[in-house]
Amino acid sequence: MSDGSKPVQDKSPLRRVKLFTDGACSGNPGPGGWAFILRDEKTGKELTGSGGEPETTNNRMEMQAVIEGLKALKRRCRVDLYSDSNYVLQGLKTWMAGWKRNGWMRREKGRSRPVKNVELWQQLDRLLQLHDVRFHHVRGHSGHPENERCDQMAVAASQQVQRRR
Repeated sequence: MSDGSKPVQDKSPLRRVKLFTDGACSGNPGPGGWAFILRDEKTGKELTGSGGEPETTNNRMEMQAVIEGLKALKRRCRVDLYSDSNYVLQGLKTWMAGWKRNGWMRREKGRSRPVKNVELWQQLDRLLQLHDVRFHHVRGHSGHPENERCDQMAVAASQQVQRRR
């Protein structure tokens, strides 16, 4: 502000939520599914979502699960994101900053190439700007209850897409 005073900061704490995600694909590419569980830490209330696509990849379904979970939030939140996808977590924590600096291009075999799944990475980039997100890796198929639930929902969504073919 020009009068030298500091802007008023919102002192209200952000709502804290946990977002568990998973994707599944039968064939790669092939029919796939995504799923999320969103849990409010204070109330314990949960929101779940799932869906699928007839021709996709596992990486795209992992990304779509995160996108859909973040889109379900109606206001800015502190989000603890749990995923078993190294591709998604590395992309969000490490690779995306460089891709953005390089105009969404990456280096492969000494050549500049477009980032794969760029439209999904760009959606994730926009959604991350809306929230305070922390990233957590969970081992897939290791008995983590929410990861197992997400996997079951994603597989079911993938199977539903297969039946409609």
